[in-house]
Amino acid sequence: MPEADAPVPRARASERAEGTPTAAEPGNTGGRDAAARAAAEEESVFSHAPVAPDSTAAYGDHPDQVVDFYRPRGAVGSAESSPLAPLVVVLHGGAWRAPYDRRHITPFADFLARRGFAVACVEYRRGSAAPAAPGEDPVAGRWPDTFDDVAAALDALPALAREALPQADARRTVLAGHSAGGHLALWAAARHVLPADAPWRTDRPAALRGVVALAPIADFAVAEKLDVCGGAVRQLLGGEEGFVERQPYADPALLLPTGIATTLVQGRDDLVVPQVVAESYTEAAAKAGEVVGLTLLEEVGHFPLIDPAADACAVVAEEIAQLAW
Repeated sequence: MPEADAPVPRARASERAEGTPTAAEPGNTGGRDAAARAAAEEESVFSHAPVAPDSTAAYGDHPDQVVDFYRPRGAVGSAESSPLAPLVVVLHGGAWRAPYDRRHITPFADFLARRGFAVACVEYRRGSAAPAAPGEDPVAGRWPDTFDDVAAALDALPALAREALPQADARRTVLAGHSAGGHLALWAAARHVLPADAPWRTDRPAALRGVVALAPIADFAVAEKLDVCGGAVRQLLGGEEGFVERQPYADPALLLPTGIATTLVQGRDDLVVPQVVAESYTEAAAKAGEVVGLTLLEEVGHFPLIDPAADACAVVAEEIAQLAW
């Protein structure tokens, strides 16, 4: 893991949804207030130093194919008596772009561990590490590498967790992800409903208690229309040519129903991944005959969901606990 004082990249201005009011628009007091609040939330979440894991294990040969493990260090309330802790598998966000690695979500992983969860924080290959052209964002994601890695990590986790986290109860596994990681969490839980020719398809649902997706990029059609994260969805699927062909293999809104308990947690004031993206996914689920929970938090933007200093983070931990037990 990088040193604790290594610089952590910030979300770029282009990661806001197209058409979102900004402070630069004259006479837009509400937009200025929203932008100022979003900037303060971003500053807060990135002010925490990365937290080193208790151990790290590889699930492949690439440097990014690793999982960090955090031992439970607190008590999780439950009506059941069990000496083992629920296992939370965390997938970080960052628009699937190379500069945004798991460091920024390690304080959230530590927060969950201090609340009694065993935590596995997954790293995966993201976009090209080559410098972006001046004024442009780095390319988002790698096809098919990003999906290869998430599938491989989830397949390897039961054995890795038995070795690294003997305190974990794999029967109480909850998959959680933030932003682009929320997309990956929803996708990983839907591998059994992928098209028959998908290399990541499984023959049965994952052994999960549930999924908690935090401000997820959950509906690619809506995200593309809004230009979420500066066209990251389009880049993830290989550009205009790949979007239509690859969308059925990657878009959670097209991979329903899953039969796995799922909750989305979304800030109403999110300027990065707007509320409508989560709402569109839950509507798609309902049309497929599945009920997906949607917890909307007032006066909350994109980053408080993974910020240990924010009240929203405690709400997220409670949502995870509800599914874990």
